[in-house]
Amino acid sequence: MFPALERLGVPIQIFVCSGYAGNGAPLMIPELAGDEPAELATMTWDELRAHAARGVAIGSHGVSHAHLTRLSDDEVRRELTESKQQIEDELGGSCAQLAYPYGDHDERVRRAARAAGYERAYGLRERGEDPYALPRLDLYRRHSPVRTLLRLYT
Repeated sequence: MFPALERLGVPIQIFVCSGYAGNGAPLMIPELAGDEPAELATMTWDELRAHAARGVAIGSHGVSHAHLTRLSDDEVRRELTESKQQIEDELGGSCAQLAYPYGDHDERVRRAARAAGYERAYGLRERGEDPYALPRLDLYRRHSPVRTLLRLYT
């Protein structure tokens, strides 16, 4: 998928659930039930380091892919700060961007993202110019290059 996007000049950013990157565990969440575990495998720190070395931006997707709006203030803070810190420690650079798991956010979560030190954050199908409610496109291993391109332009 990446080579096709790179040839088109499409910027690539990977958002990491830091709690899965240690061993590339599949993202086994109820919303993806029924998908093949191999298609839900996450990237390891070594894979992420290789992508970062090629210029791919790496951002946070929390520690555990939690619905942030359903968590307590302390749990949200932990999800956001621990993930950011672990990504910075593992990859040796700044982690300035966050993609809210499931695209879920509210004013409380956006405040927590600012307080954690993120410069911008992404939901899904957002409208407007709030740097903590920007749009993103979610892609998974199961998306073929053709499907990826269709998702970009629809």
